[in-house]
Amino acid sequence: MSGTKEDHISYRIKKSKETFDDAVFNAEAGKWNTSVNRLYYSSFTLLTALLLKNNIATKTHKGVQIQFHNHFVKTGLVSKDDGKLYSNLLEWRFEEDYSDFIDFEEELVIPLIKEVEDFNKKILELLM
Repeated sequence: MSGTKEDHISYRIKKSKETFDDAVFNAEAGKWNTSVNRLYYSSFTLLTALLLKNNIATKTHKGVQIQFHNHFVKTGLVSKDDGKLYSNLLEWRFEEDYSDFIDFEEELVIPLIKEVEDFNKKILELLM
């Protein structure tokens, strides 16, 4: 890993913002599955930065979820509702990537954009 820990955290924050913008762009184009995927990755990337900042190692997507829940949800630093949102995003990302006939719809994705935006802001606050 070249660069400082702070360099990696800054990079992941920037990448998360770009990925969130991609989610919005895809939603505007009616590409609901791609939008859900990008929403997940915008949060995932931020959570990897948060875990890195706190010296919590993970190797898998599921590992990020487990460590996030153990260190931030169970301790009350993040609400259970936000923990559930992230769990849903991970589940939907797995479905979208690995299952056939998964078609997310506008009714789910449009409100999800705001929920993820709010979630990401909370994670950013923990990173500052």
